[in-house]
Amino acid sequence: MRAQFVLSEIGVGLRRNLTMTFAVIVSVALSLALFGGSLLMRDQVTTMKGYWYDKVNVAIFFCNKGDAETDPKCTKGAVTSDQKDAVKADLDDMPSVENVIHESSDEAYKHYKEQFGDSPLVNSLTPDQMQESFRIKLKDPEKYQLIKSAFDGRDGVQAVEDQRKTVDNLFELLNGMNYAALAVMALMLIVAMMLIVNTVRVSAFSRRRETGIMRLVGASSFYIQMPFIMEAAFAGLLGAGVACVMLVVGRYFLIDHGLALADKLQLIQFVGWDQLIAKLPLVLAIGLLMPALAAFFALRKYLKV
Repeated sequence: MRAQFVLSEIGVGLRRNLTMTFAVIVSVALSLALFGGSLLMRDQVTTMKGYWYDKVNVAIFFCNKGDAETDPKCTKGAVTSDQKDAVKADLDDMPSVENVIHESSDEAYKHYKEQFGDSPLVNSLTPDQMQESFRIKLKDPEKYQLIKSAFDGRDGVQAVEDQRKTVDNLFELLNGMNYAALAVMALMLIVAMMLIVNTVRVSAFSRRRETGIMRLVGASSFYIQMPFIMEAAFAGLLGAGVACVMLVVGRYFLIDHGLALADKLQLIQFVGWDQLIAKLPLVLAIGLLMPALAAFFALRKYLKV
């Protein structure tokens, strides 16, 4: 096969269908940018889960004097020292517990003031209204149910809470956004595939005379189809390159500079450059292969010479 002839045919095809080729590049770029962004979002959620699940605890809250009148679990009054010691001893015997930190009512009140100092409720609360608690660090955060079943309902225990619930809503929101991005990406890929098929069809129709002559002189089907396939692959590769640039520029301005989310949200561990770079070859490969395969199957139907 003469490479020069194939390259010249690719150039002719791209010039004849410049507008549709541009539309293919744009649609492929947007769809693959969403695809890469979805992969990075999934990595971001996984990274955040690993970070926050390692820091959140299971909390055992004890009854105080005020709970005896309002909470049916605390009808026997405030927790006693013996009850707290019994809970602590049982926690120490559990292999799934890594460590236990006691938070007194005064410490709980101090922490509340630090977090909600601007709230008008701070002035109406006193330290004795705050609940003592044990903050339990588990070796496996998924073992929360063992703690709940062992201590929920005990005398002096007001509640057993898994603090993961406070971050699970955030993860559900992020996952929902990721699914929405995947849905839009799928729609954009369908649009890109349709544009590729139509572009190949128009290109094949406009060059039906040349392909007919090539068939008469004994050219193989693969030789005739190759310029059309490479046209689509070239346009897809350009779109994938644009998508890679969009991902790199997006991370640079959103996380490192511009909005500088890494500086403003220091509690969040964002995906790194290594994770982004690892996705770029996949984006380029899809941008190259997807249009080429679409063109190959489209030509079987439309390239009748």
